[in-house]
Amino acid sequence: MLHRPSRRPASGAVAALAAAACLAALAPAVSQASSHREAPLVAGEPQLDNTDVYAFVSPDAPDTVTMIANWVPFEEPNGGPNFYPFATDAAYDINIDNDGDARADLIYRWTFTDTYRNRNTFLYNTGVVTSLDDPDLNYRQTYRLEAVTASGSTVLVNNGRVAPSRVGRASMPNYGALADAAITALPGGGRTFAGQADDPFFLDLRIFDLLYGGDFSEVGQDTVRGYNTNTLAIQVPRNALALRGDAARNPVVGIWSTTSRQRVEVVDTQNNRERYGGWQQVSRLGMPLVNEVVIPVGRKDEFNATAPRNDSRFLPFVTSPEVPRLIEGIYRIPAPATPRQDLVEVFLTGLCRACGPVAVDLNSQRLNRDADPARFVPSEQLRLNMSVPPSATPNRLGVLGGDNAGFPNGRRLADDVTDVTLRVAEGVLLPNHPAAVDGLGDAVDGNAVPFRTTFPYVALPNVIAVNQN
Repeated sequence: MLHRPSRRPASGAVAALAAAACLAALAPAVSQASSHREAPLVAGEPQLDNTDVYAFVSPDAPDTVTMIANWVPFEEPNGGPNFYPFATDAAYDINIDNDGDARADLIYRWTFTDTYRNRNTFLYNTGVVTSLDDPDLNYRQTYRLEAVTASGSTVLVNNGRVAPSRVGRASMPNYGALADAAITALPGGGRTFAGQADDPFFLDLRIFDLLYGGDFSEVGQDTVRGYNTNTLAIQVPRNALALRGDAARNPVVGIWSTTSRQRVEVVDTQNNRERYGGWQQVSRLGMPLVNEVVIPVGRKDEFNATAPRNDSRFLPFVTSPEVPRLIEGIYRIPAPATPRQDLVEVFLTGLCRACGPVAVDLNSQRLNRDADPARFVPSEQLRLNMSVPPSATPNRLGVLGGDNAGFPNGRRLADDVTDVTLRVAEGVLLPNHPAAVDGLGDAVDGNAVPFRTTFPYVALPNVIAVNQN
């Protein structure tokens, strides 16, 4: 699809390639990948940084929905001796809005505790680790998982075991067994997982090297290949997410992840750290690439701290986006006319042929059938229609590829959100869009390693960073 153009003004196929290169990372230089170091605050605190959110009807258990949220970007596999724990002073949330009012009706919340068997060694493990209870595993994390609703909080898992960071083949010769042992059953059906995994996002980020080398010779390399991330995954029956527990009548839910921490930290004379004052949201992620290429740098931390119900303050950045103007100015691909109501549908309401200008029908309704339409609040969430069954032949372009089980109807691990978002930004959902828009992409079409076919689906973490050139 992409090739190396000659050095000349961008036009035709060359312009298409140039635009593809641009949108993959046309945000301020602090942003990386889907939400990897995308804002000034979380760029310096990676344990708090949401990197990606995925939600899909489980392919091998279609009566359930799987939600995956990742934190801690660019984990180099050899990052000892402390490796990559979850923060113990943070709440990691997956939020579900099932009535369209842009407020979380259900929150799955993980909080973590860490322990050491021996504090008189620098080692993460003191020998070969063969189980989560192995005495040679010096550092261990456990978690508490709660389901939070308006009526209160229910503990689903107490002292759940976190799969350790993958130290290496000598220390953990059967890491797959350790990861499987960290899968925990949930009351009422379902299961959850917390631990390290291969980063499932894929794209080429060498835009920072003078637009892919200055002559587009640097394309097609998965920049995130070889890096790991911290994963929280949960699989639950569809009815557990739906309004009034009825997924047949109310199949559409909105999903986003957040990270919060206590507002005040006090350190006493014995170096004990205490936090109090209530949770303050510091990171947020729903749809991929929104904070990166839609929200300007001066508003990124604000966006991370804002609840979806207040997203109207960011509406001008959606209806009049910066990226198409930059592409038009540099590469002469005309920017679609504003205001961009097609982008409002993609990012703030959900696609609906009868509701707006787009030529794709994803959901027959923007609001669940059993709710009051007047309550619907446009907001940035990853929306999933749970009534769409898994595809027998998934297409990486999701809805754009004729596969309504994929992005932006939720997001599967293998969905190529970079190519999809690029084409949508350049107007592919609008009638009479330029033909060149249909083929835009960064020449990275899939993950470097295969995903697992069963929960939690993410690939095992890498032991060697293979992408250091």
